[in-house]
Parts: sequence; C-alpha cells; structure tokens
Amino acid sequence: MPGVVSTLTAGIDYLFANLSVFLGLLRRHLTLVFVSEIAAIALAVPLGIVATRYDRAKGTILSVGNVAQTVPPLAIIALSFPILGLGYRPAVVALFVYALLPVLTNTIAGIESVDESVIDAAKGMGMTRNERLRRIQLPLALPIIFAGIRTSTVINVGTAYLAFFIGGGGLGNWVISGINLFNMPQVVAGAIPGALLAITLDGMLALVERRLGDSATSDQVAAAG
Repeated sequence: MPGVVSTLTAGIDYLFANLSVFLGLLRRHLTLVFVSEIAAIALAVPLGIVATRYDRAKGTILSVGNVAQTVPPLAIIALSFPILGLGYRPAVVALFVYALLPVLTNTIAGIESVDESVIDAAKGMGMTRNERLRRIQLPLALPIIFAGIRTSTVINVGTAYLAFFIGGGGLGNWVISGINLFNMPQVVAGAIPGALLAITLDGMLALVERRLGDSATSDQVAAAG
C-alpha cells in the first residue's frame, strides 16, 4: 500500500512538473475523441434511419457495423496508414470506425421502440413519413440514441491511447512510452487523467440521457393521449 501511494504521489508530481506538456496531450486526446465521435454520429444516425425503413438494408448495415467493431483499432490504423500516413488523421479514422456500432444499433433500437399507437395517431393527423420521423420518432428515440453516443464516447477515451503508435498524440504518449521506459510516475500521470476523463464524460452524458428520457416519456404520453 505505501508503494501504491508513493507511485500515485510521484505521478501527480510528474504531471504538475510537466503541466504544459500534459495540457497539450489532453487537448489532442479530447480532439481525437470528439472529432471521431461527431463523425460517427453523422454517419451512424442516417444509416440507422435507413435500416429501419428498408429491411433488406438493415442486415447489411448491421453486418458492416459489427465488422467495424470487431476489427481491432490497431488493425484499422495499419490499414489506413498506407493511405493517410502517420499522425492525427489515421488515428481519427480508427476511432471513428470503432465508434460506429453503439450509435448505429441504438439508433435502430430507439426508432423501432416508438409505440405503434403514437405512430398511428400521427398518421391520423395526416403527417407524412418524413414528418413522423422528424417530429415523433426521432425525438422519442433520442434517449436511446444518446445512450449509444455515451457508450461509444467512453470507449473512445480509452481507445484513443493507441494513437501513440502512429504519432497521433494524446495521453497515450505518456502511458505507453512510460511503460517502455519503466517510468511509473509518467504512466500514472497519463493514465489517471484518462480514467477521470472517462468517468466525468460518462457522468455528464448520463445526466443528459436521463433528462432526455424524462422529456421523451412526457412527449410520448402527450402524443398517445
């Protein structure tokens, strides 16, 4: 136990002694996570909508999403390296591919979970298919979609450490190089902020998800009534 405490203390001392470097690594880590996540949302949500409308496309889309989740991030990095080279871009591509499946599956599940009576009521009001999607299905599905966004964001916080291997930057620079050099204070200084970042983002997104869920429940009751 004293050894653990001394290692943690040394890690904190290392972080503050190299604060400017740490802030740069943290900024790059956040950029990797959020840019890849926004790109994944921009693709996965429309694909999820298409999958709910066309049964033939649904199997293909989910298969692609499952393959993307199955392939290790390092393998994706290796495949993108000949095209994009080293650095930031292949790291974003790897994280983007890895973030797709949770958002995709939750988009499909969210839209399909909307009560048929609510959809029938919208049809009775003369709403077109697109109007039902925009005004009824997507708002009610939003909490479930957001749960997928929350999951993929937290996963990407950890996966972004692998950007080190292609010069993508981020907190992985300290963790992985620290392991190679047996520099435990450096490892701790890079690992603990990442863990705290994941916990903080998960808590914040969970709060938003809960509020969206309360709002969607109210909207569904009003629509059914």
